[in-house]
Amino acid sequence: MSLKKINTVLVAAFILFILWFGAEFILSPGTTASGFGLPSWPSGDGDGFLIIKGIRDVVLALVLGILLVTGHRRALGWALLVEALAAYGDMATVLAHHGSVATALGVHGLTATLMVVNGLLIMRETRKIAAAPTAPVPQPV
Repeated sequence: MSLKKINTVLVAAFILFILWFGAEFILSPGTTASGFGLPSWPSGDGDGFLIIKGIRDVVLALVLGILLVTGHRRALGWALLVEALAAYGDMATVLAHHGSVATALGVHGLTATLMVVNGLLIMRETRKIAAAPTAPVPQPV
């Protein structure tokens, strides 16, 4: 299997995973919240904050999906690298607020690291295309 096919399968899996996770936070924030890793949640009507997290995830997935479908693979690699910062941020937030270390590292940290690896693989795949010399422009005589 070619590197391009492996990268495509990996990024498609990320897109579906992020869409699913985001949709869960939008549709049932109260029941999904416990899986995020924080020790406690806002009392009262805190669902709005959880829905914001879900919307963020859906938007991140849509950006990756659009880049994948339109064939902008180098931009897709960059987007994966940048979007991994959101997952690292989630990991740091869980750790900073004395949440579940297992969830912080095993869910958020692992996801972010796999996104970085996939992004770097796509950058490697597209390196030859980006570095390809352009055809010489004919000079007037």
